[in-house]
Amino acid sequence: MKSHRRTAFAWIAALALVGGIATGQEPFSTTVGNVSVGPVSASGAVQVPFIFWGGDVATFHANGGLETESGSIFDKQGLKLKLTPGDDFPAQVKDYVQGKSPFLRGTMSMLGLASEVVGKDPRTKPVVFLQLTWSAGDHMVSRESFKTLNDLKGKKIALQKGGPHIGMLNDILRTAQLKWSDIKVVWTDDVTGDNGPGEIFRKDATIDACFVVSPDMAGLTGGLDKVGLGSEGTVKGARVLVSTATSLSHSIADVYACRKDYFDAHRDVVEKFAAGYVKACEEIVAAKPIDKEHPGQIDKYKAILRQTQAIFTAKLVPTLADADGLISDCEFVGLPGNRDFFTRRPNLVGFDAKMNEALDLAVGEKYAKERVDFVNANLDYSKVQELASIAGTKLGREAPDLGTKAGETIYSFVISFEPDDDSFSVEKYRDEFEKAVGLASLYGNAIMEIRGHADPTNLVRSFIEQSVRKGVVRLQSGKYMLKDGSTLELVNTPRILELSGQLPETKDELTKGEKYFQDLSDARAKRVRDRIVEFAKSKEYPVSSGQLRPVGVGMREPVEIRLPPAKESMAKNRRVEFRLKSVSAEIHEGGEVFKF
Repeated sequence: MKSHRRTAFAWIAALALVGGIATGQEPFSTTVGNVSVGPVSASGAVQVPFIFWGGDVATFHANGGLETESGSIFDKQGLKLKLTPGDDFPAQVKDYVQGKSPFLRGTMSMLGLASEVVGKDPRTKPVVFLQLTWSAGDHMVSRESFKTLNDLKGKKIALQKGGPHIGMLNDILRTAQLKWSDIKVVWTDDVTGDNGPGEIFRKDATIDACFVVSPDMAGLTGGLDKVGLGSEGTVKGARVLVSTATSLSHSIADVYACRKDYFDAHRDVVEKFAAGYVKACEEIVAAKPIDKEHPGQIDKYKAILRQTQAIFTAKLVPTLADADGLISDCEFVGLPGNRDFFTRRPNLVGFDAKMNEALDLAVGEKYAKERVDFVNANLDYSKVQELASIAGTKLGREAPDLGTKAGETIYSFVISFEPDDDSFSVEKYRDEFEKAVGLASLYGNAIMEIRGHADPTNLVRSFIEQSVRKGVVRLQSGKYMLKDGSTLELVNTPRILELSGQLPETKDELTKGEKYFQDLSDARAKRVRDRIVEFAKSKEYPVSSGQLRPVGVGMREPVEIRLPPAKESMAKNRRVEFRLKSVSAEIHEGGEVFKF
């Protein structure tokens, strides 16, 4: 798989380590050290930081290189910019506070970690004005025994300190309704290489999972939908549990912010920068070959790849294929995505939500002592579109529909209901509906299966009574034994249906019962799906009904069956289960349509 993620944000922090596990991370103010606020330089080209990420390719394309080139998109906007590396995030923050650059480049969660430092002075308060991308190239790789996020509590996780995966793990913890104290973090200095989470995971079998970029993911597992075999460098049993490519698509939001004093004095420059960037996004997406039906503009795209190589250097991007993989690891949001992110209300994955999550993380985990909000630039996107002279086409992927192949289960939760409860009212199930809608928004590339279950206890009891009388089953030491000496588990309803062929008296009853329960669970799953869609519409949440897949399970997956029947066991079976499932990786991996 040809893809990359950003290099390490070189966060040189002193950690208190106990057996390799960090007890906590220093406040960002300690990491940065003493830094005085200075005025933004008024002479020469404006310094703009970039990082090693596919979304920054659009910045290069718009500028024509590190210095604004004559005839480039930014030049036509009247801008003169000097692009500088910003992967050392604390150094980037220092430049921002001191006035060397009015711009700050990072993810929303990283801005949260630095929020107290950059926000304590009104002049440097960050005004977030541009979303570049959503990530499609970051992954949580787990061992074979760590199957879903329901197993997350108590696990040991390898994670780069100060990088974008902190926010991703925070989203995952919120999904599982856990706190950071519920897991053990092994902090690494880098996001990749010998000091990265992937290599630590490879060497230390006690680490249950790691957060990695795409090349490391492929090295550990063999690919998005593969399981490591222990050969060719892979780790036996390693698999992708959560990925921004196939499930968690609205976790890592890459953004640009600028100082409040600069925004107030030079709003026109900020608007032109945003206009130039979204125009460059449309040009890159239009040029990129996808498949035979969408061949793109090969010569133009190759020129973009060569420029990417030149700026990031051949050491980081050795081939055009690597440059293409870097771009493929991100999802440009363009003008419509920016309008949604900053202006649509409500938006469960928009600016307000992401800011609050980032600040909750910063204060809760003691990166900051005080909560200091960002400022939403609230640009006039009609003006930005006019400045850019673009169509404003939607660039991101659509939510998966009912025809999309589902992958592995990521997380599940259950609601139970009374035998006569078929209404699934919002008043009664509001919390569960909120959770389902929230997960569908955050995991925008995932499918939410709504699985209706029925309770077959009475039908199983009837079968057991008949089968014992006929000698098909015998009761021995509290267990039901078959003639071959094997034990018949009462929850194994598929086996019971199979055995009913030996009992003409119960076969017809079981066949009719199976159909009844299947129809009942089908109807329940669809009813819950419809209620969630209605709930989302009432709240104006933009959830696609095609992402919510109703599945009738019938009588085939009871949790517990007791004889004689027990009310508490019957209640466990009478349930609707929500399963968050990744989308099959194959829809994200189009065939190569030209040779690099």
